[in-house]
Amino acid sequence: MKLFVANWKMHKTRAEARAFAEELGRAIGDGIAGAELVVAPSYPLLDAARDSRGRWALGCQNVASETEGAYTGEVSAGMAADAGCTYAIVGHSERRRYFGEDGPVLAKKLARCREAGLVPIYCIGETTEERDAGLTATTLVRQLDALRSDEPSQPLVVAYEPVWAIGSGRSATPGDCGSALVHIAEILSARSHLRLLYGGSVTPENCRPLLAAPRTDGFLIGGASLSAQSFAAIARA
Repeated sequence: MKLFVANWKMHKTRAEARAFAEELGRAIGDGIAGAELVVAPSYPLLDAARDSRGRWALGCQNVASETEGAYTGEVSAGMAADAGCTYAIVGHSERRRYFGEDGPVLAKKLARCREAGLVPIYCIGETTEERDAGLTATTLVRQLDALRSDEPSQPLVVAYEPVWAIGSGRSATPGDCGSALVHIAEILSARSHLRLLYGGSVTPENCRPLLAAPRTDGFLIGGASLSAQSFAAIARA
């Protein structure tokens, strides 16, 4: 089953989320064979983005590294699960860049997801500087180290999102995508329930060759997922 995740980031009002859900429902009918859909809105929009028919699951874009306590503004993994989330995005490049998240903090967030029964969508990827310096493989190994204590028998989604391709309009080639995902699969070969996604300027126009790249199990989609028609078109790939 291919996995397609809509990461809305900090976009949409409740009314817009409801309109998206209605339009996506019309676009996919009874569902898309062979495709699992996940919509990851900001927390206030979870109810508005929900599908009463269960044709897509809900995900959250982040969870706190702690279980509970005096952490103003944070949302725990348990709260996200209680609100209906099945998946949680952990370690997105924007969290790493703007909020300094890495290493031990992300390992704690992964552990909180497991405690709450959420499937992590763990994001990794190199910057332009790391790519130009030939450090892509080294960067991926370093970022995957946060999974060291994560139980390998548990279901896991890893999203390869080269930072230089996110929101830039510059997508990785199928060769870039495939080589990185094959490398990740080799590192995580002990995992029994692993799905690997590509993310970074995925569109209905470029999704087919990217999806055909080796070891590509789906996409983590940003800008193109804000349109229900665009998201549905990518999932039909």
